Amino acid sequence: MRFGVLGPLAVWTDDGRPVPIPEVKVRALLADLLTHEGRPVPPDRLIEDLWADRLPRNPGATLQTRVSQLRRALEAAEPGARDLVVWQPAGYSLALPPESLDSSQFRTLTTQGRDTAAASTRTALLTDALKLWRGRAYADFADQEFARPMAVRLDEEQVTALGDHAQARLDLGEHQALASELADLTAQHPYCERLRAVHLQALYRSGRQREALTAYEDLRAHLAEELGVDPSPELSALHQAILTQDPVLRPAPATPSTNLPATLTPLIGRTQQLTQLHNLLASERLITVTGPGGIGKTALALEAARTTDPAQYSDGIWLVDLASPESVDNLIAQAQVTPSKRMLLVLDTCEHVIDEAALAAEALLKATPGLQILATSQEPLGLPGERLLTVPPLEEAVDLFLTRADLELTHENAATITEICRRLDNLPLAIELAAARVRTLGLAKLRDRLDDRFAVLAAGRRGGPPRQQTLRATYDRTWNLLTPEEQSVLRLLATYPNGFPPDDVMTRLVDRSLVIMTDTSDGPQYCLLESMRAYCARVQNAESSGHKK
Repeated sequence: MRFGVLGPLAVWTDDGRPVPIPEVKVRALLADLLTHEGRPVPPDRLIEDLWADRLPRNPGATLQTRVSQLRRALEAAEPGARDLVVWQPAGYSLALPPESLDSSQFRTLTTQGRDTAAASTRTALLTDALKLWRGRAYADFADQEFARPMAVRLDEEQVTALGDHAQARLDLGEHQALASELADLTAQHPYCERLRAVHLQALYRSGRQREALTAYEDLRAHLAEELGVDPSPELSALHQAILTQDPVLRPAPATPSTNLPATLTPLIGRTQQLTQLHNLLASERLITVTGPGGIGKTALALEAARTTDPAQYSDGIWLVDLASPESVDNLIAQAQVTPSKRMLLVLDTCEHVIDEAALAAEALLKATPGLQILATSQEPLGLPGERLLTVPPLEEAVDLFLTRADLELTHENAATITEICRRLDNLPLAIELAAARVRTLGLAKLRDRLDDRFAVLAAGRRGGPPRQQTLRATYDRTWNLLTPEEQSVLRLLATYPNGFPPDDVMTRLVDRSLVIMTDTSDGPQYCLLESMRAYCARVQNAESSGHKK
């Protein structure tokens, strides 16, 4: 059950149905308990709050009747909800988790917003916080003594959040919109200097210096007349900066419309997957390309982004590589996503920061109607509305090998090349690494040495991220993301080439693209790619010998 105090008192079931609370005194009792946020309230205090100097004939019994009415109303809406009203020696209280009360949700979101460096995420979180408001806090009881202090405090917190939200939008470059929007808001909250400061900067950045100076003079006169004080030193300094046209007030330079890297080699194959991605980009807001390490998720996503209709994204396409050591918020901030933009954000390699990536993606999508996100990850983000495209092994693996090795397919080499590709699971990364070794090993020797693939594919490629320069680096990175329990299951699974029955960890390993599930008439069967099985064997050998893998 959920309770709302950011506006008139309201109660909803978990599925969103309104819960009627009959009789004014029962509603007042509920509001009083909510103002104490789970702390017990003595009966005498409740009686004083509800009836003051017009006490009923039997105050204690009347209070118990109102408590019973409140419990019945809650129970009628959701079985078991009567137990939310708790009696203990110290008094009555409401046993609510914080997420059940909109004011607690508001405070959580505003705290997260202020603790976030990225202006785009700050804007999204504060937008969600402010959407919770439906009017004045405790609107139908705000004039009563028991609710007034909490109502005043929450209303002040809302004004602070409005200032923080305006500043976040200003940081995103939305000065044109803010210059107009904040005129009414500053009139409603004339003493909020944070809103005033943002409004003055927005006016100045929009080329409206005279209006900014006039707005400051109006504020100064109002403060002198109403309160007998001058504007704060910070606001006075801003006024001086506007007068002198200080360069520090200039908006940040506009970012280029895209930072997608130019391709060095054409994408081989993947025609079907590219078509699927283009179709998804035409209709979906969040698409995640999944698959094991080395399968070519990034290459596919970048090719789809490069070849999509540019008219669909008037504000550009931006790549964010989440494998960077910088924080997710700082990396995404560089894209300068704002609520008014229409753009495509490519979030690459989400798996090692999956929780942070999911939180940021959800906040951005909620706050930016024109935003689409194309993510690559070994596991889904797990967000509502997410569409998955699982990348299979490359059907054109032989073509890729021939191109990278600069060979032609002949009757003599066809079987060897096909076997090399098959043993490497048709993984594009492994095939490219193997093709680079043909010059020094030849085809037959390369094939024969694939039993020790992590050694033979440990050289031959420069450039690109370190995680893709060797096959072992790719699998090391994947392995280190697993829990010890997941690692144990993979090692065990590697010893059963015909599959292994599921356990509690198997679903997660399938989601992470590490285990392949085949649905058979006897039920699901689970197995590994050959390279993962070889990696697990390498880990077991290293552990048994007391050395690192």
